[in-house]
Amino acid sequence: MSFATHCARFIAAAALLSAAAWQAQAATWVYVANADSQEISVLALDRDKGTLAPVQTLAVGGTVMPMAVSHDKRLLYAALRSQPFRVATLAIDAATGRLQKLGEAPLADSMANIDLDASGRWLFAASYQGGKISVNAIGKDGTVGAIQQLVQTAPNAHAIHADANNRFVLATSLGGDNLSVWRFDAEKGLLSPNDPPLTRTAAQAGPRHFVWDKAQRHLYLLDELDAALHVYAWDAERGTLKLEQSTTTLPAGFAGKPWAADLHLTPDGRHLYASERTSSTLSAFRVDAASGRLQPLGQTPTEKTPRGFAIDSSGRYLIAAGQESHGLTLHTIDPATGALGTAQRLAVGKNPNWIEIVDLP
Repeated sequence: MSFATHCARFIAAAALLSAAAWQAQAATWVYVANADSQEISVLALDRDKGTLAPVQTLAVGGTVMPMAVSHDKRLLYAALRSQPFRVATLAIDAATGRLQKLGEAPLADSMANIDLDASGRWLFAASYQGGKISVNAIGKDGTVGAIQQLVQTAPNAHAIHADANNRFVLATSLGGDNLSVWRFDAEKGLLSPNDPPLTRTAAQAGPRHFVWDKAQRHLYLLDELDAALHVYAWDAERGTLKLEQSTTTLPAGFAGKPWAADLHLTPDGRHLYASERTSSTLSAFRVDAASGRLQPLGQTPTEKTPRGFAIDSSGRYLIAAGQESHGLTLHTIDPATGALGTAQRLAVGKNPNWIEIVDLP
C-alpha cells in the first residue's frame, strides 16, 4: 500500500472520529418557533464550547408559536395560530435532532399555550383570543387526536399546566385577572372546577405565565400588564394557592408600559428568571430554598422584545428569543450568583417566540 493511500485512509478515519465526537457532544437540541416565517429552527447546543449551530429549518405552513415536548423526548408538538387552528406532531430524530411531521389535528381555537398531562395521554391548550381551555386526546403512537373537552373561561386564557400529581390543572385568565384551578380525571381526560375554582389577582394585573418549583411547594406567577411576580404557597392536596410575596420584574427607573412575558426556574431551583418586553431585559432572582421567597438580583439586557426563553437542563445556559430582533442570545448562567453573560447571538426566522430544549443520549 502506498504512502499516499495510507495518508488518505488516516485522514478519512480522523474525519469519521471527529464527526462521531461532534455527534456525541451535540446531544442537546434547541427548537425555536418562528411565527411570521412559519417555520421551526433546529439548533445544536454545544455546552463545552458555548455555541449554537443551525441544523434544520422546517416549514410548518402556519403561524407557529407554543410548543411542547413528549415525556420520552421522541416528539415535538407545535400549535399553529393561523387558520385552520391545529397542532402538528413532529418526530425528533435522536441522532441528528431533525424534525419530521407525522400529522396534524384540529385545535379548538388559536392557542397561546399547550402542554401535556403527566401521563402523556392528553394535550391541554389555552386560547387568548377565545377565552377557553381545551383537552385533546393523544394516541398510543403519540400523535394528537380529537378534542376531548372544551371549556369557556374568563377572557384571555394564556397558560395551562397540570401539577406533578396530575390531579389538578391550572390556567391563567389574563383578561379576567385570575388563576383557575380544575380537578383532572386522567382516565377520561376531563376537567371539572375545583373548590374554590379561582384565585384572583389584582385588577388589571394580567396574570400570564406560571411555574411550580420541583418540590411542588410553591408556584410563581408572572403578570403581563403590571410586570409583577408573585410567590404562592401551593396546597397539593386541596389544589389551593396562598399569596406569600409579590415583587417586580421592572428595571429601576422604568417609565414605559409594562409588558412581561415568560419565566423559568433553573433546574436546581436556586434562581428564577423573567422576561420583560418593553425594556428588553431578563430579571434574575435568587430563590430561598426554605421559604421559596425571591431576592431580586437585577436585570440583564437581551434580545429586543423577549417573548420566550428557555434554560438548559445543566442550568448553565439561558436562550432568549427576540420577537423584533429575529434572533437568539445564548446567555451563560453563573451557578453561584445567577448572573447572566452573553456567549453568542444568532439570527433565526421572523418573530421567534417559543423555545424548547431537548437532551438526547
